[in-house]
Amino acid sequence: MSFLGGSEPEFDDENEFVSEHVPKPGAFLADRDVLAGEDHVAVHRHAADAFEEHGVYDATFGYNLARLNLDPRHPDAGFRYAEEADDPTTLRAEFTPTTAFCPQAEPLAVGAFRAFDAVADHGYDLVRVRVDPSLNGSEAVNDRLERLESGDGEVGDGGASDDDRADADPAGVDRTGAQDDDGAGGPTTPF
Repeated sequence: MSFLGGSEPEFDDENEFVSEHVPKPGAFLADRDVLAGEDHVAVHRHAADAFEEHGVYDATFGYNLARLNLDPRHPDAGFRYAEEADDPTTLRAEFTPTTAFCPQAEPLAVGAFRAFDAVADHGYDLVRVRVDPSLNGSEAVNDRLERLESGDGEVGDGGASDDDRADADPAGVDRTGAQDDDGAGGPTTPF
């Protein structure tokens, strides 16, 4: 039974790429070789593992965010991937939320970035995450993701914005799950 009381849809198999059930690549992936087929499935499997390990869940649907790609009810939402044209050690991941006004889009995209950043088994030196321009306010979200990616937006680095400081973990755990110098600990959710 679904979180909302209906029956669950028949999700696509996690080992299968169903092109009709994933979003079309957006501006962040333009002019790049977008992963499809087995290449997409392999990267997306690592995404699902990273999201599970770091608690990146869609609260509306009650599942690991990577499962959105497998949900036939939302064929225009989820993740698409491409390798950086001039650096195959860099992966681009573009997240398209289910609606243009998705209130979870920013925390989910930041959570996805932090989860990718926290694991190394995906085979890339860097994973760059952005939201699709279809999201209202995507420019601000993507600016934040770019700051996080460059290290300029991390809490405690002196360059963090007020918005990023507001996201600081009051339990004293940084984005990698390491404890602060005072030894305080707490949850290790990515956002």
